[in-house]
Amino acid sequence: MLVAAAVVVGVVFAGRENRLASGIRIAGVPVGGLTPSQAIAKLRARSNRLASVPLTFTAGAQQFKIRPEELGVQPDWKAAVADARSRGGGFLVLRGYRRLELRLHEVALAPPIASYKAAVSYEVDQLAAKIDKPHVEARLVRHGLDVVAVRGQTGTLLDRVAAVQLIVQSLAGFSRAPVQLPVRDDPPSITVSDLGHARVVANRILSAPVLLGRGSASLAISRKELARMLQLPSGLGQVQLGGKAADAYFAKLDRDLGKPARDATFSVADANVTIVPSKPGLEVDVARTAASVLAAAERRGDRHAAIAETSVQPSRTTAQARAMGITGVVGSYETFFGGIPNRIHNVELVAHLIDGATVAPGATFSFNATTGARTAAKGFVEAPVIINGELQTALGGGVCQVSTTTFNAAFEAGLPITARTNHALYISHYPLGRDATVDYPDTDLKFVNDTPHWLLIRTFVTSSSLVVNIYGAPQHRRIVTQTAPLTVVKKQSVKKTLDKSLEPGEVVIEDPGEPQMTTSVRREVYAPDGKLLYDNTWYSNYVAAPVLELIGPKKKTPAKAATPPQPTQTSTTPASG
Repeated sequence: MLVAAAVVVGVVFAGRENRLASGIRIAGVPVGGLTPSQAIAKLRARSNRLASVPLTFTAGAQQFKIRPEELGVQPDWKAAVADARSRGGGFLVLRGYRRLELRLHEVALAPPIASYKAAVSYEVDQLAAKIDKPHVEARLVRHGLDVVAVRGQTGTLLDRVAAVQLIVQSLAGFSRAPVQLPVRDDPPSITVSDLGHARVVANRILSAPVLLGRGSASLAISRKELARMLQLPSGLGQVQLGGKAADAYFAKLDRDLGKPARDATFSVADANVTIVPSKPGLEVDVARTAASVLAAAERRGDRHAAIAETSVQPSRTTAQARAMGITGVVGSYETFFGGIPNRIHNVELVAHLIDGATVAPGATFSFNATTGARTAAKGFVEAPVIINGELQTALGGGVCQVSTTTFNAAFEAGLPITARTNHALYISHYPLGRDATVDYPDTDLKFVNDTPHWLLIRTFVTSSSLVVNIYGAPQHRRIVTQTAPLTVVKKQSVKKTLDKSLEPGEVVIEDPGEPQMTTSVRREVYAPDGKLLYDNTWYSNYVAAPVLELIGPKKKTPAKAATPPQPTQTSTTPASG
């Protein structure tokens, strides 16, 4: 009897298999009595209506509105309905008891939710940027010559992990009541008491001057100077002396007390080269001196600190200079100059820039790399210069005299010359076919040190000439030169300009111009034993410069004399009667 009664109960509550059991809610919506298709359609319809309706999220007084479609929130209603169906399903009697249980104890189901994770993450980052107020640690602050501790402040932070889950689930639901975001306190990790010792040390440092000495001499670092150098820790670190104020103080101390090292240099007199010995220097050891000052400042008494010094070795010692093998002149050349003061100024300036340059064995000397750009900041001024085959005025005019003189010194030394360009116009006061123009950074003068020892370039400027000497180990090379005649390729054109200040028909030659010309120079370099080392030819092509003629206005043509008018003859015919 009991079994039969149990079966009857199961059959009574079993209901229809294709209907969902009562007592089940999906996302808060009752779906009992609906077919799975009806439930899915009902849920999807409501979800679609709310996809563009914003939900308000709050954090304190701040409000943020987000729409489900912004984050790609898509509830899987089909899966939720399938879950609901399985909870009230089964064979007739079993289904009845399951559904009876659901009537007595309702079940709330939530659908699986898909979302665009990148958009959710970006949105949470944006919320955190507006919500987060990180804590402020307790810190030490200097007021004049006193150091005090300032209490920290508790901050607030968005719980990002919880926020992601809450935002997605809330947007998938059907409620549009405001949702409070999960925010947590962010307490400071450093308290005022944690800074107690550092505060005591800082105030002790500023309590009195420090005497900084070397031998019997000393100077006082005042409390104000110590205060400017004082570096208070941002956390639980140590109090230090440093920063820009300390750098400036110890840099001045080094300038006042230090002695820079002196490199070994070369003294030249005519063809003789002697070495000026190097000398070690002395500088203030800033790190050790600062540590000594800090240690003295931290003491209650005996606030004396010592200046620590260290020896500085020269970059080039006497032995290194001697090993470079620079003993005499390898090549030399002199050119003479004139012109306006600006040009002479530029010659002197660029000569100074290459003076003292050294070239290692096997290395290449570059005129442009040695001098750098010729700029006003370096002191270059405007002077006559050849640009595109015309004589103009530009910054650095006169530099090419130095490059030409350097080229000829290397030429006479028998060194391999790997880059040389002639001027656009022929310049008669340079040796024929042996001029060398430069233009930073493209047009350069280069030669190679093919000797086994270093080369040293020295320049000497007088009131009327420039001498470039190349010193090294004399190679005693023999130079044989053959220069081709300067040949006219094409005559210059004539450029006429009207000058109304001239007399009619008058012609003045302002510039005779130059024809297009060419020449070449062959150089043979022989070793002392007669072996031919190099046989090179440099070709020079000079463009034409037009004749510049100033012409007066045209002569006026004399007017012709007027012809006097001729008398008019008339005849009278008697009237007929």
